[in-house]
Amino acid sequence: MTPTISSSFAGTKVEVFRTGRTSCELISGFPWALFSEPIFVTLSVGFAAKLVSPNFPYGTLIINISGSFVLGLFLIWTTERVLADARWRWLIAVGFCGSYTTFSSYAFETIAYFEQGHWSLFALNILTNNLLCLAAVLVGAALARSL
Repeated sequence: MTPTISSSFAGTKVEVFRTGRTSCELISGFPWALFSEPIFVTLSVGFAAKLVSPNFPYGTLIINISGSFVLGLFLIWTTERVLADARWRWLIAVGFCGSYTTFSSYAFETIAYFEQGHWSLFALNILTNNLLCLAAVLVGAALARSL
């Protein structure tokens, strides 16, 4: 059974499957989505929900942190170390990292917590995703500069 998130917007009930990709993400990053979607589903449904807790979207958090790390590492490495063509940098940055990370899932999960009155989970989701993803970009950039 695929986990879902339920919420309501403007009085209309919305139910979204937890694999939550937008069509824009799938079209712009289609080749990368074929690679990253199984990783996202495995981590969010298989690993995080079973190992930690299904009550908090740890899978989304793990994917967002790792994608932020890869983005920071790749963009600094290809602009300061190997000087890759800008078209290739953006193909990887927007195509791979854009289809790999799950900002739309993060946004929906956060609003669902807000609407359901789960204030601590609402705040925790915002703080962990924003602070840890920013830190992951910094760590990735620092690693790239040290190579």
